[in-house]
Amino acid sequence: MYTSIIRPILFKFDPEKVHHFTFSVLKNGLKLPFVSSVLAKKYAVNDKRLEREVFGLNFKNPVGLAAGFDKNAMLYKEMDQLGFGFIEIGTLTPKPQDGNPKKRLFRLQEDAGIINRMGFNNEGVEAAVKRLKENNGQVLIGGNIGKNKVTPNENAVDDYKICFEALFPYVDYFVVNVSSPNTPNLRALQDKEPLKHLLHSLQTLNAEKEKSKPILLKIAPDLTESQLLDIIEIVDETKIAGVIATNTTISREDLTSDNKEEMGGLSGKPLTSRSTEVIKFLADKSNRSFPIIGVGGIHSAKDALEKLEAGASLVQLYTGFVYEGPKLIKEINEAILKS
Repeated sequence: MYTSIIRPILFKFDPEKVHHFTFSVLKNGLKLPFVSSVLAKKYAVNDKRLEREVFGLNFKNPVGLAAGFDKNAMLYKEMDQLGFGFIEIGTLTPKPQDGNPKKRLFRLQEDAGIINRMGFNNEGVEAAVKRLKENNGQVLIGGNIGKNKVTPNENAVDDYKICFEALFPYVDYFVVNVSSPNTPNLRALQDKEPLKHLLHSLQTLNAEKEKSKPILLKIAPDLTESQLLDIIEIVDETKIAGVIATNTTISREDLTSDNKEEMGGLSGKPLTSRSTEVIKFLADKSNRSFPIIGVGGIHSAKDALEKLEAGASLVQLYTGFVYEGPKLIKEINEAILKS
């Protein structure tokens, strides 16, 4: 029903407006008990065999919602009811920011992709904290953190620290986002020395807590093999919990859509192979010494299984969820049970 009726209608309208409309429908519709129970019955797969323990956390299933969809922690309970095993909010910054000028979100329907140049638009970390206080540990939450656009790179660590401290009581794990292509100079923080400094700084804060929490690094798919080897070394040196592979790409290789040259990060099917290659490279070269969350171009159960076989412990959806709908969550979990 979603791909045959709902999606063709939604795709006739501006993608950012559709995103907000969908939020409103889900938020209000799932308040009705019968709607909530019907959707949970239709899409959620509850089976002990799907449970995973990864970096010390217990996941009810290995299929999560990637950061970017629920930036401001407005819909994490509703997304949980659709069958996701965990929800990653953000990217959050210390101060609210509008992000880049509109239009900034583009569907590439011929390529089953999306280009975005949102620019970390969010209401600020404190607004998210207010909503997360309502969770009470019911939904497993990841907090994806970044820096404000106006913060120079030499002061970026301070922004990440602010977000870390504010979110610490309310999220289960953290994701350090230095790989978005839509904040000027952000990807420079992926360079070896700045990245080590940032992660060491956060790990120092983490060690001061009564009980530390997993910190993961989200990396770009555009890194070279040499840079990926640096990532493995950095994970080992800083003792962070793992890696999320991968963020969106700046590559435009083999695209056919008319709007393929729009600036921003590309996600969806064009990223499927590359993100899996990165997962496999990291897993093989590190001897699977740290967990990897696989994300990028998962539009089918087969795509998810390939990432798990390549070395991912968990997977996340975003663009595939937009194109295929909530049935994709169920299909992946059912395929995992059969594999």
